[in-house]
Amino acid sequence: MGQSVRDSIVIGKTNLLRLTRVPEVVIFSMIQPVIFVVMFSYVFGGSMNVGGTADPGVYREFLMVGIFAQTVVFATVTSSGAIAHDMSKGLIDRFRSLPMARGAVLSGRTFADLVLMTFTVIVLAIVGALVGWRFHEGVLKALGAFGLVLLLGYALTWVGALIGVSVRSPEAASSAPMLWILPVTFISNAFVDPGQMTPWLRHVADWNPFSATVQAGRELFGNPGVRTSGAWPMEHSVLASLIYSVIIIVVCRTLAVRKYRNSTS
Repeated sequence: MGQSVRDSIVIGKTNLLRLTRVPEVVIFSMIQPVIFVVMFSYVFGGSMNVGGTADPGVYREFLMVGIFAQTVVFATVTSSGAIAHDMSKGLIDRFRSLPMARGAVLSGRTFADLVLMTFTVIVLAIVGALVGWRFHEGVLKALGAFGLVLLLGYALTWVGALIGVSVRSPEAASSAPMLWILPVTFISNAFVDPGQMTPWLRHVADWNPFSATVQAGRELFGNPGVRTSGAWPMEHSVLASLIYSVIIIVVCRTLAVRKYRNSTS
C-alpha cells in the first residue's frame, strides 16, 4: 500500500509537470467554465424562475453550484483521453519495465486531474464572486461544499480512466464520455428546478448522483434553489453525495485497474 501511494504521487507529479509544458491545456480548461458562468448568468438568467422569482441575481447564486459540479464532471474527458493517448503511444510499456505498482499509473493520472480541478474551481469561485455569487453559511460549510464537489469530480475521473483503458483510440476516449455527461448534467437540478419537469424525468433528476452533490452544495453554501422532494437523495443530500462518490470510486477504480492489468499483461 505504501509503495502504491508513493508511486501514484510520482506519476501524478509527472503528469502535472507535463501540464506546465503545455499551458494551453490548463488555460482552455479554465476558460470554458468561465464562459458558461457568463453565458448562463447574463443570457439566460433573466428568463429563469427560481423560488418564484425571475431575479437574475437569485439565479446566479442558484447557478454557481451547478457550474462547479459540471466543471469537475467534464474533467472525465481529460482523464479518458490522456490515458488512452499514453496507452496508444507505448508510454505504458515503459512504465511496465519499472518496479512500480501497477495501479499507480491510473491513480497518478486521477491525482493530477484532481489538482487541476481544484485550481479550476478556485478560478470559478472568483468569477462567481464577481458576478454576484456568495456563500451564506460560513467558511467551514463552504469548504465542505467544495470538498463534495471535488470528491465527485475525483470519482468521475475513475470513470474516465475506465473508458481510457477500454477504448482503442484517444479520439474515441475523448468522445465517449460525452454520451453520458450531457444527460447526467442537464437532467438534474443544476440549471433548472426539476419540479418543472415531467414526473418521470423529475424522478430521474432527483436520484441523479450529480443532483445530490448540487443539492448538498446549495445547502452548505446557503444558496437558493434547494430542492424540496420526498426522494431520499434530496432529503439527505450530503450523505447521498458522499455515498454516491465513494461507490463510483470503489467500483470504477477496481474495474479500471483490472482492465489496465489485463490489457498490458
